[in-house]
Amino acid sequence: MTQSLYTIPLKKIDGTPATLADYAGKVLLVVNVASKCGLTKQYEGLEKLHERFRDQGFAVLGFPANDFAGQEPGSDAEIASFCTANFGVQFPMFSKLVATGPDKHPLYAALTAAQPATEDRAGMEDMLRGYKIEPTAAPEVLWNFEKFLIGRDGRVLRRFAPDTTPDADKLVAAIEAALAA
Repeated sequence: MTQSLYTIPLKKIDGTPATLADYAGKVLLVVNVASKCGLTKQYEGLEKLHERFRDQGFAVLGFPANDFAGQEPGSDAEIASFCTANFGVQFPMFSKLVATGPDKHPLYAALTAAQPATEDRAGMEDMLRGYKIEPTAAPEVLWNFEKFLIGRDGRVLRRFAPDTTPDADKLVAAIEAALAA
């Protein structure tokens, strides 16, 4: 990876500048989120995961993206309001970005370069095809709610398919292992 994840310029959902350096030394779960997706209910599980592990040095980071079927059409303010009102989201949310394709944000370019393979991608690809949606080609992000697990040292450890729920045993075990490392 040419650029450290910690130095890539980001914006919080309120517009203030940020970088992942603000979370250096923590285990992070970076998730591209959307408000109008069949997987949107994962916000609830992501918040529970954040609450469960935050005191151990863990954070879920939400990155709204409108890349898939226009499922995140809102403004940053609308997204923030939706997440708080519907799911009580307290984990850090960032400004809407592009997670796939030629205009993808440098964060997502770095994440997909560091971890090109998505675990259990085939099942989600089959589901999308069932809805007559042609999946993106690997290593692109497949859909909303794909999850990148980043270790305390800033390295991308694992990448989970969008339909891997926040309470999935393999995801929870991976977070626990990263926290213990």
